[in-house]
Amino acid sequence: MFNRLGIIGCGLIGCSFAMAAKKAGIVERVIGYSKSPTTTENAKAAGILDETAPSALHAVSGSDIVLIAVPVGAIPKIFSDIVSLIEPTMLVMDVGSTKQDVIAAAQKTLHKKIANFVPAHPIAGKDIAGFRAAEANLFEDHKVVLTPLEVTRQAQLDDAIKVWRALGSKVQMMTPQDHDAAFAAVSHLPHLIAFGYMNGLISQEKGEHYMSLAGVGFRDFTRIAAGDATLWRDVFMANKSEMEYQLVHFKKAVDCLEAAIKDNDPVALLDLIRAASAARAAWSVGERAPIIPMTPPPDGATEEPAEKAGFWGRIRDALSSK
Repeated sequence: MFNRLGIIGCGLIGCSFAMAAKKAGIVERVIGYSKSPTTTENAKAAGILDETAPSALHAVSGSDIVLIAVPVGAIPKIFSDIVSLIEPTMLVMDVGSTKQDVIAAAQKTLHKKIANFVPAHPIAGKDIAGFRAAEANLFEDHKVVLTPLEVTRQAQLDDAIKVWRALGSKVQMMTPQDHDAAFAAVSHLPHLIAFGYMNGLISQEKGEHYMSLAGVGFRDFTRIAAGDATLWRDVFMANKSEMEYQLVHFKKAVDCLEAAIKDNDPVALLDLIRAASAARAAWSVGERAPIIPMTPPPDGATEEPAEKAGFWGRIRDALSSK
């Protein structure tokens, strides 16, 4: 389908995308750029890259698809670096965990070439960072959320959908605002809590001793605390308002649990635990409504202006195409 894929950021996601694209047969060659030349050389030696690029600009030059796979805080500079070489038929995507900040940077920097940009967020990953953890099947049977803009060119949107589907992903659409609100609740806050818990534990005099006794529950709960520190710092700062909102609700929930314990109220404590347990059990078997509508409203069910309704119609058509 495409001759050349340019990867900017040769870590877990960037290299997994390269491997998956090759496995799916949708690209012929992959060129990659990373801040560390050693990383790209090693990724090439591992057969993930066909070429290494000395700069982001070189990774973009001559590419049909460009994937920006760097922490969200680094994306604005990447846009500035590559804008001059974005061609009319080129598809540009990011894989950031926040969308409003990335889109704002694109609007400021890419100008008319923002029509080539399809913001993407694959809901896949590991607690281990780096290209050595990359897998060709990382995206299979996982969601990828696209947050296209009204100015997004239809050809690029169609290509983005086809590419992610070829990688085995389930494509869903959201507005940038809804995306950031939803993932603050189900991804960003859980990571923040895991980091906070670990810091609280290791700050205790006997914290290391307690950790030596830990079992499966500790392992499962704290797995995500091993995530990339720079990446998550950027996510938390980029999604500041939604994080603050979620923290208010979390603190209230913790306060309720604390009050039940302090008040020696086993009935209240049991009710709180049962409510949480039931919600988690229902989620695990799919007995839940989606967190928000992932697809546009059906025809006739929107009060949006005509131009907005036309935009959602375009999204509907793109999703329904095979």
